[in-house]
Amino acid sequence: MYRLRFLIGLLLFAFAYTCVASAAEHTKDTLAVVKANVEQEKAVFVDVREKAEWEEGHLEGALHLPLGELQEGVAPKSLEEKLDKSKILYTHCAAGKRALIAADILEKLGYKVRPLKHGAADLLKTFPKAE
Repeated sequence: MYRLRFLIGLLLFAFAYTCVASAAEHTKDTLAVVKANVEQEKAVFVDVREKAEWEEGHLEGALHLPLGELQEGVAPKSLEEKLDKSKILYTHCAAGKRALIAADILEKLGYKVRPLKHGAADLLKTFPKAE
């Protein structure tokens, strides 16, 4: 019985940690800097929202990499086919929290990540929407 309680406690802690804890911080890059980096092809947007959110509207040129997939564990080879380690990845979501969690995962895999605090709705006011 003790082992079962211990395992349940450990699982709850791990779940809470992945949902709440984040070592990454939102980037201090202004939207003007973000725009310049994307236009100069030094950076790309990585939308970490889930599929239904993505389909409601996303940034032109953004890559879609749902946080759920990252948390389940995406094969590094699969990520390498989608993401360029030489570029800055501006992760974003609806409100900024998932962007931080995704940044933690991607940074551990060797990517240069700058999570955005701005949510997708705010970004769509500044950057072109995909058709």
